[in-house]
Amino acid sequence: METVNYTNMLHMGRKIERVRRLRGMTQTDLGDALGITKQAVSKMEQTEKIEDEKLKTIATALGVTEDGLKSFNEERVLYNTMNFYDNSGVNASSVNANNIEVLNNFPIEKTIEMFEKLLQKEREKFEEVKKDKK
Repeated sequence: METVNYTNMLHMGRKIERVRRLRGMTQTDLGDALGITKQAVSKMEQTEKIEDEKLKTIATALGVTEDGLKSFNEERVLYNTMNFYDNSGVNASSVNANNIEVLNNFPIEKTIEMFEKLLQKEREKFEEVKKDKK
């Protein structure tokens, strides 16, 4: 008889669900990546323990490491996220509000010219559609 290895801790299904949501994936997206149905993903997310081999496949589909999935902890994610932003050195005062044109090097005249050309093309398309309907 084959031995099944369960080295993951706590409720793996909930961890999978949280990582999936943080990655912006639906159950259908994950199911497609794993070759299973949305219902199978839902059932998996309700499962407390998952075989290590299956967990490797799930981690790959989620774009995370197996160890990262096993040790996933929302508090750690929040801590790392807050520290990343706190230590990034970006703040409102680092953007010079008096010199906003530095952020956009595209002259306003060129922008207006580009939009006028686009508008003219749309008008031409509209006229063609109008002629075709007559």
